Amino acid sequence: MTHRQTADEPCVPTHRLSLRFSSTRRGARLARRLAVQQLTEWTGLPHDCDAAHAVALVTDELAANAVAHGSLPGRDFRLTLLLPPEPVVRLEVTDTRPERLPRHPAAVPTPPDAVSGRGLFLVAVYARRWGCEVRDAFTKTVWAEVARPS
Repeated sequence: MTHRQTADEPCVPTHRLSLRFSSTRRGARLARRLAVQQLTEWTGLPHDCDAAHAVALVTDELAANAVAHGSLPGRDFRLTLLLPPEPVVRLEVTDTRPERLPRHPAAVPTPPDAVSGRGLFLVAVYARRWGCEVRDAFTKTVWAEVARPS
């Protein structure tokens, strides 16, 4: 699935949590910690398992992108966690810049000596699939589905 396509079928979660965070580095850090904590509470998985590490990394990258590229002054970003019946956890980060769509990591290669620009490449590696949806004129949602043990 390419990064701008939506999922074929709607996600029907068994668990759902949605919270807003300040568009700051602290907000991104809190979102990452909450995502891992919620995953472990919902599934009983340990904090140091592969799925928790993947959720932490993907949440961190999506939240950091929302803060760096998707925020307007005074506007928060929203993190939504969904636990569908399938063995994945779906992470959604909604920000206030629908005109700034993420570029596929292969579209613009990052120079080897660059200190940033690899976040979506990491998301693509750790997520089973990911994408971006513009649902209205004011927001966009970047989502990723990370595998978890069934």
